[in-house]
Amino acid sequence: MPIARSLSCLLTASALAAAAVPAAAQNQLSGGPRGLTDSGTRRALSAGANTDPSQATAPLVAPQAGGLPPGLVPTPGVAAPLPPLPVDPSQSPVPVMFGQQMFSGRFANQGFSGFNPEYQIAVGDRVTVRMWGGFSYEATQAVDAQGNLFIPNVGPITVLGVRNADLNAQVEVQVKRTFRSSVGVYATLEAAQPVKVYVTGFVRAPGLYGGLSSDSVLYYLDRAGGIDPARGSFLEVDVMRGGKMRAKVNLYSFLLDGRIEPMQLQDGDTVVVTPRRHTVQVSGDALNPYVFEFSRAEVTGAELLALARPRPSATHMSVVRKIGAQLRSEYYPLSEAASVRIQDGDEVTITADKYPGTILVRIEGANLGERSLVLPYGSRLKDAIARLKPAPQANVEALQLFRKSVALRQKELLDGSLRSLETYALTGRSATSEEAALRQKEGDQILQFIDRARGIQPRGQVVLGQVDGAGETLLEDGDILRVPERSNVVLVSGEVMMPNALVYDAQADAETYVRRAGGYTQAADDARVLVVRQDGSIADATRVGDKPAATALRPGDEILVLPKVQTKNVEVARGITQIVYQIAVAARIALGL
Repeated sequence: MPIARSLSCLLTASALAAAAVPAAAQNQLSGGPRGLTDSGTRRALSAGANTDPSQATAPLVAPQAGGLPPGLVPTPGVAAPLPPLPVDPSQSPVPVMFGQQMFSGRFANQGFSGFNPEYQIAVGDRVTVRMWGGFSYEATQAVDAQGNLFIPNVGPITVLGVRNADLNAQVEVQVKRTFRSSVGVYATLEAAQPVKVYVTGFVRAPGLYGGLSSDSVLYYLDRAGGIDPARGSFLEVDVMRGGKMRAKVNLYSFLLDGRIEPMQLQDGDTVVVTPRRHTVQVSGDALNPYVFEFSRAEVTGAELLALARPRPSATHMSVVRKIGAQLRSEYYPLSEAASVRIQDGDEVTITADKYPGTILVRIEGANLGERSLVLPYGSRLKDAIARLKPAPQANVEALQLFRKSVALRQKELLDGSLRSLETYALTGRSATSEEAALRQKEGDQILQFIDRARGIQPRGQVVLGQVDGAGETLLEDGDILRVPERSNVVLVSGEVMMPNALVYDAQADAETYVRRAGGYTQAADDARVLVVRQDGSIADATRVGDKPAATALRPGDEILVLPKVQTKNVEVARGITQIVYQIAVAARIALGL
């Protein structure tokens, strides 16, 4: 029995101690000689009065004058990382509502804690009063239900509704009625009143949210997950107090002009997001490709463009309108936007219908004339050649043409081949564990090859060759014409021991040049030797048995020895071989596995 009695007493004492610690901590948070700052009050609210589970954070210890209760260890607050930035509307797969980018949770826990001179003192606000001289007094107290502060030997002082900028003067006047001289007075607002505000209507998470009376309507909307872009209105957000309208907030005024009505919320206020009004979707060449909301069912095109802000290159706007079960399309120049009627639900696309009157062609290489040619749209290669001034050492017969559109197409084809090879390498099956290990090792090598191949940029060369009709080739804006110099060397590169430039020998074939460059490497495939001409054309220089290659070399040629594809899988070997050839032709690079 004595042992049982001792255990019972011990358990009772432990339970009382455990219950006393939170109570003491709560007393410290509820007040004290020095009070709380706005940020301290916010941390207390976030820890104990947070009604939004998605915004709940770890409790943070507020500043305490009297110290922590025995056994309570302070936990430093760690700032949570900010949510990601809103999605760019031009890259979003679905239309984005204008104003939706505000509510991403980036300021849901950020309140105003600075000095606001226009703030009006409310019930529950914490005010610090200090007096010195003939009478000493210092305390931080909350404004009572009658709107007063009580100071010993002075009595109640009314501060309800007093501007923050006038608080010190108001308290000083009241104190001077009792202490006419030899007493100094200083009063300051320590923390705004903690309030709970209802957020309802068309928001993502309606509910009751805690904050400070100095927090803006935007803060509480963000706490509620923001306005539902599919249902809520950004033009009218109502603030209700006691069942009556307190204010109307137009978020477009804030987004476009930076204007928002300063408002001091009280406990029990209700923020109501009204239903969405009339909308028009804008896409295309606009700086603001959003879905815009209007209070009227019909607006002018000029009003819409003032919000969408077309790019300088834009010239026209197309309007797609739903009339019953039919779609009707209209097309207008932007200069007539003021007379165009835009209706609710229309889809407007801003376009740049400009046709090039001239094109710009760059000239590189052995040319003594202009480096840039401005030609009429539709000009042909012969028109540019007629304006060239080749240098004496120029090889005009090997003229090279590089084009951006060709480079993009070559890159697309290469990426497609790489995706097919990657899919095959990642989806292969194995019958045994040994085969699986070998396949994994081979797959890693293939993936490394794919990564290197994806970093290669094709040159985009249009091979002119010696075709009679090459001069009729239409030129495009941004084309590059390169006039190569005549050369007396042959370049040997790829899988050779010593890649080098060798003097042209009319009696030597490709095999001879490879031997002069040190011979093939172990990774070389002597059955795949290419000759790249100065004009970009490709020829096969592979020997057939003991017979030399039929391809005759010319001064300025490049001999490219391709690597050997070392794999036992026929499909993989075929895919890699194709990619190696694509890279060799498009980029003049011999890339191996």
